[in-house]
Amino acid sequence: MFFKALSHGHATSNTFVAILSPIVKNLGLLSVVTTVGLLFAIAFFIEEKKGFLQKEALRVKKLTQLAAIIWIVTIVGSIFTQLAVVLGGSFSEAFSTALFRYFLLDTIIGHTYIAQLILASISLLLMQRAKKVGTIYWALGLTILAMILPIFQSHSSGLTNHSIAIGSLVFHVIFISLWAGGVLGLFVISPLERANSLKRFSAFALWAAIIVSLSGLLNAYSRLNFLAAWNSSYSSLVLLKFVLTVLLIAFGSRHRDYIIAKKSEATYSLLGMEIVVMISTIVVGGWLSTLQPPSHEVKQNVLLAPNLNRLFWSYSPDILILGILLIVSALYIRGLVILSKRGDKWPIGRTIAFFCGVGFADYATSGGVGIYAQYSFSYHMIAHMILGMIAPIGFVLSAPITLALRTLPIGRSQEERGIRGSVISLIHSKVMGFYTNPVVALGIFDGSLFLLYMTPLFGAMMHSHTGHVIMDIHFLLSGYLFFHVIVGVDPNPRKVPHIVRIIILFAAMSIHAFFSITLLSTSTLLDNGYFAALHRTWNVDLLVDQHLGGSIGWAMGEIPILIALVATFIQWVRDDSREANRIDRAADRADAMGEDDELAEYNRHLASLRLQDEQD
Repeated sequence: MFFKALSHGHATSNTFVAILSPIVKNLGLLSVVTTVGLLFAIAFFIEEKKGFLQKEALRVKKLTQLAAIIWIVTIVGSIFTQLAVVLGGSFSEAFSTALFRYFLLDTIIGHTYIAQLILASISLLLMQRAKKVGTIYWALGLTILAMILPIFQSHSSGLTNHSIAIGSLVFHVIFISLWAGGVLGLFVISPLERANSLKRFSAFALWAAIIVSLSGLLNAYSRLNFLAAWNSSYSSLVLLKFVLTVLLIAFGSRHRDYIIAKKSEATYSLLGMEIVVMISTIVVGGWLSTLQPPSHEVKQNVLLAPNLNRLFWSYSPDILILGILLIVSALYIRGLVILSKRGDKWPIGRTIAFFCGVGFADYATSGGVGIYAQYSFSYHMIAHMILGMIAPIGFVLSAPITLALRTLPIGRSQEERGIRGSVISLIHSKVMGFYTNPVVALGIFDGSLFLLYMTPLFGAMMHSHTGHVIMDIHFLLSGYLFFHVIVGVDPNPRKVPHIVRIIILFAAMSIHAFFSITLLSTSTLLDNGYFAALHRTWNVDLLVDQHLGGSIGWAMGEIPILIALVATFIQWVRDDSREANRIDRAADRADAMGEDDELAEYNRHLASLRLQDEQD
């Protein structure tokens, strides 16, 4: 009964708890949005000098720390109010040590609260020690991660369209927080910084408005039966939030007009009204998160045995991964448009490689293979190989970092590093130097196979949609890192000799083969009962299917590595050819000017050393 209560909640009879719970929740929402917005302002609006925070940023940082402290307090308060609601409104029983420990340590909701507290505390510590804008980036990232964690345990996770519900809500929360928080950040920074940042924020707000609107509509679609649920209180709140969002977009449009007309006082007044509307939008969103969507009967379709038609034409969008791919694609296209307007050319092969990577990644997560990967280990392994070894090659060969460096905005002054300077600093940082070490990249690429599949971690992650998403992202990132080090065309903080790359590729091939043999030799299932609980009517021998996955992993894993090996040899030959041409051109210039070339100078140096030895 206690577990059931934690999952769905009980109506509380205690008036104090009934009043306190929404107050704590809304205060937490407002404080985390404030924290996100002020960090966003420090990172992207307030001018820094060579990466160091200046006086205005340090002033806003103090306000940010205060908002973060309030947020952490509300997380602790939410633990007690949530437990009190579960216990039927008994606030005194929520302070019971045994119940409190059980709630935190033995329930998924408790684990989420612990993770939130840890991430929020680390973020606060980073804020306190931050002297450079790079630290603020990390604090902002951790704050956003902590903010979205409860989404994966919300009512959305229990919906039939949980992939659409969770994914759309994640994007909705992130971008409405950056949008609303950004407005608040503009409101509190100095007039000079505000004037310098309005145009930059206006460009971001347009993107945010589009993402917030689309994600909100998708989330409403996943929760509501459009034919029967519009007369419910839940749908009324959805409509109210939609109206408020439209009003915010109208405010944004007026901002652009005022920016063009340089009406700074009118812009400041409009910001104040926009903040009121945004706070209302956040409160309505918080209210919605406490309500169970109207239930409606959904016909459950039985997944039929795979065939070529179903594998190639079936599609069930994983909105979280698909959303990331769409945003990355939009940014890549934006970069191409900027280059085109400047009259610069970009190799068509790189663009084709990028969209091949996007297509493969989408197919492995939302296409036929992605669908069947949730029902069969062998198809899971196919999806793994596509995400970890095929799609990353396309992304690496598309040179996204080079495109970013050529199109990202520079600082607003000679002393400001700007976004482009921050990317350059990250590329040459010690952290990137560590991860781009070929041995480290190999360890992450192949070592994670044993960590995931040969431990209980795989079984634990297969039982949740969150686990699937984490695995998919890990496969993509680890594959991208490995192939970036081996065949990447983007800037790399360390120059890896071609012979070392070839040795690493042979090592990867050997380790991958050993992993596949280990998988083929298993006598027990690795999924902790996940596939058996699905009761599928095809491939019913799960151990045979697991061994088939090992064979598929071996076959599919060797081919991309062989392709990378050939590409490395070609790059080696081309580099040698370019070096030989460089030497020849230098020799021709030296000969034309009556000077010795490099070889002649080297021979003369050897002759002088020999003469010196003879004299000694």
